[in-house]
Amino acid sequence: MDRNIQTKQFVSEVKSHLQKALIPFWEGLKDEEYGGYYGYMDYNLCVKQKAEKGCILNSRILWFFSNAYALLGEQHLLDHAKHAYSFLKEYCLDKTYGGVYWSLHYDGSVLDGTKHTYNQAFAIYALSSYYDVSKDEEALNIAHSLYELIESKCKDEEGYLEAFTVDFQPESNEKLSENGVLAEKTMNTLLHVFEAYTELYRVAKEERVKEKLHVMIDIFLHKVYNKELGRQEVFFDEHWNSLIDLYSYGHDIETSWLLDRGAEVLEEEGVIKTIGEVTSIIANNIYERAYKEHSLMNEAEHGVVDETRVWWVQAETVVGFLNEWEKHHEEQFYEGTLHVWQYIKDNMIDKRQGSEWYWALDKEHKPIEKPIVEPWKCPYHNGRMCIEVIRRLGQK
Repeated sequence: MDRNIQTKQFVSEVKSHLQKALIPFWEGLKDEEYGGYYGYMDYNLCVKQKAEKGCILNSRILWFFSNAYALLGEQHLLDHAKHAYSFLKEYCLDKTYGGVYWSLHYDGSVLDGTKHTYNQAFAIYALSSYYDVSKDEEALNIAHSLYELIESKCKDEEGYLEAFTVDFQPESNEKLSENGVLAEKTMNTLLHVFEAYTELYRVAKEERVKEKLHVMIDIFLHKVYNKELGRQEVFFDEHWNSLIDLYSYGHDIETSWLLDRGAEVLEEEGVIKTIGEVTSIIANNIYERAYKEHSLMNEAEHGVVDETRVWWVQAETVVGFLNEWEKHHEEQFYEGTLHVWQYIKDNMIDKRQGSEWYWALDKEHKPIEKPIVEPWKCPYHNGRMCIEVIRRLGQK
């Protein structure tokens, strides 16, 4: 098939999925009585209206509708963004100690008052995007207040810390630790602080935020990135010593394009070149080591590969492969992008009426019975995949 025709078909399919599937699904979860969006749909498509509402989930919904509006310009999308913003402002924010809670009861009362740096970052990410489309100065002011909070309470001299009590006393990091370790610093939290600050800098262009982006780039290049293995380490002690031999395929392909995006927003040719060389190594290693049967496996712990196909990993692979193709026009990455999208259409999208994507598939590519919506399962990864594809290829 002709490349232009192939690309147009790809973009058309992705845009149709965004407009006809993802957007209506998440609009349908709007909670008109208590605000925000319902926080849980089980595998059998039963919405639990009195389930917890994760604040990360609400921030990601705010980000999704803000960016969908920026792309499509449809008023109902901005209305949903305003609904999510109102819930964040009125309920997710702690009026006493500052910061964003971990989760709420269905009615907006506090369920888990943990203050996690990861959660503060996603609120900044969402508020910055919302400000960009609404021009609501209050949203930008809240984003700035959360930035100041992270910088004053959520870091030490070597980087960003993780979990805190409601009044910002350090506590153990169960929420962002896995694989049998308790990490004092994580690649995942660092990545999403970087992502949040990238968006804040894009919309506000403040020198202080730019400086922090440079600091985080240095940490990625010299503490997180393992040059010998061509990958990122995942869990660390307070001094950035790796705690486990873990290769997170999804986080590496996500990082490959998010770091490139940050460098692009900084508009510094030297940074773009330095970052781009490392992210290309990361992306190529992922292609060689983790891309199998037109999809991306989950991770490898001590060399043992987990072949589960996780929803967000496939979405990030589409964007990561596309980003790498745009940089060097290596055919394998363009073909990989299309193949992963075909895999998503054939296997990951739940064809049942009223559903969205499966959480994960087993190594035989059969659905695993996990929730369709819960505090981590959101429109951020797959919605962003659609938005990125349309933005990058829609005019070509």
